[in-house]
Amino acid sequence: MKKFLFLGYGNPDREDDGVAWHILRELTVKLGLPAPTSYDDDFPSTPNADFAFHLQLTPEMAEDVAEYEHVCFADAHTGNIAEEVRLIEIDSDFQKSPFTHHLTPQSLLSICETLYRRKPDSALLSVRGYQFLFSRELSPQTAALAPQAVESAWAWMKAQESQA
Repeated sequence: MKKFLFLGYGNPDREDDGVAWHILRELTVKLGLPAPTSYDDDFPSTPNADFAFHLQLTPEMAEDVAEYEHVCFADAHTGNIAEEVRLIEIDSDFQKSPFTHHLTPQSLLSICETLYRRKPDSALLSVRGYQFLFSRELSPQTAALAPQAVESAWAWMKAQESQA
């Protein structure tokens, strides 16, 4: 079984919605790996950690998620969360959505648990997005939050390793 999956999602063409890609990229740098230079490049992996970035979460991802002991989901939020950067532990919880293309990390974990009888320890890293225009650059406000988000994800990973 693989150890860690850092799974970011969002639209990199919509400014701050792509913040998770930037966080994953900086985590690879922190691990001493060659970082992708564009959204089209694949992320590197280590024997201990894999990285993936997608436009959105899909039910098909449950099979991959089931292969890991720990999963950290990363996404932008629009201010509906009090903290600008927040990392919380999450559990499986199927959540109905009025949107046809919306799947929460908790719902994905629920699918994983139901189909594969596996539920990795998981966390959700949410970073405040300020602008969602058509651009591949982060707004200055969200770019300033990215280092804090990277440190949060790093601390979570180290905490999980120390519990093993």
